Amino acid sequence: MIDGREDQAAGLRRLFRQTPPAVVAFYATGRYRAANAILAARRIAGQRQRVLLLDEAAGREALAEALGLAPGPDLLQMLDGRLTLAGLLQPVPGLFGRVPTAAAALALPLLDDARRACLVEAMRVLHRHAGFVLIHAGCESARDPSPFVQAAPQRLLVAEASASGATGAYRVIKQLAAAGAGSLHVTVARARGSADARDFFASMQALVRRHVGVPLVWLGEAESDDLAAGLTRSPSPASAREAGAAFLRRLAGAGGWRAAGAPG
Repeated sequence: MIDGREDQAAGLRRLFRQTPPAVVAFYATGRYRAANAILAARRIAGQRQRVLLLDEAAGREALAEALGLAPGPDLLQMLDGRLTLAGLLQPVPGLFGRVPTAAAALALPLLDDARRACLVEAMRVLHRHAGFVLIHAGCESARDPSPFVQAAPQRLLVAEASASGATGAYRVIKQLAAAGAGSLHVTVARARGSADARDFFASMQALVRRHVGVPLVWLGEAESDDLAAGLTRSPSPASAREAGAAFLRRLAGAGGWRAAGAPG
């Protein structure tokens, strides 16, 4: 648990002596999309990973109700000095915890340098405790990805093997492509088995290849495959560390960088 009295500068010094967490922005589709998102988060956590959920989805798409939590204070409320990180983080069994970030995601490009630095510093301290940082974004926001999603080095789509899951997945992929996103990892949830999950992915991949052109990377069946291994597979440990560290650097410059429109 984070000690609310911990000196943040000392925490940052320790952070830079450790491997940064893997950072992944993800969307979930289908009738049970909140449950699908939580399933993927728990599968990524497995027995060894500490997963921090940055939940920027708002309203019915937020994960609080599905996790049995109150909506909770937003990361943006750190800026008034009345909220500690210990009071911000919502513990979740099997994960590290959830932090609501819907307001912070909207406000970040508009903050002055001092306020943005304060918010990013809070993120740095949270990252020190996590093996994975999952940014949960609402499907309706895919047409205009937040600075958090834009800064993430990887994107994951949790597609439910259903008609609504397929329709939602295609819409998210099209909108992310229009916003400049590159490749997306895909895991399939609620399939009738591994073969059905692969067939669902193959059908989606063929459709996207014909009409959108964004590369899709098969990550596996959500219920059975090692999602964490696929997301952390990298040419070298150094490049994986660099990708995690780059996320916070991009957020720190989100004012000018967001306006310039960084590539996905």
